[in-house]
Amino acid sequence: MTALILPEPIAAYFVADQQSPEAVVRCFTPQAVVKDEGRSHVGLDAIRSWKLEAASRYTYTSEPFAWVQQDGRQRVTSRVTGNFPGSPVDLQYDFRLERGLIASLEITL
Repeated sequence: MTALILPEPIAAYFVADQQSPEAVVRCFTPQAVVKDEGRSHVGLDAIRSWKLEAASRYTYTSEPFAWVQQDGRQRVTSRVTGNFPGSPVDLQYDFRLERGLIASLEITL
């Protein structure tokens, strides 16, 4: 099986996601938008709060296994395993990149 080679900003996000909310925030543009669990988080402070809340509720790992580019978006499918209902689950991470950072991220089933 070949290793999945992701664009640098996306690879950095998945590494940061296992480190800390501050590491995650550094992956985004100042006006970035994250959509997750039916809510939108706009700007770095909101993204930091989103990651802090998720980290306080769940312990999980995320293993990306597929990546496609389409219409200016990059979609990564990742197996997420942890202490949350329905684990494990394959989630879709739709990224839009801008100047080497993440401008938007939408996470869906």
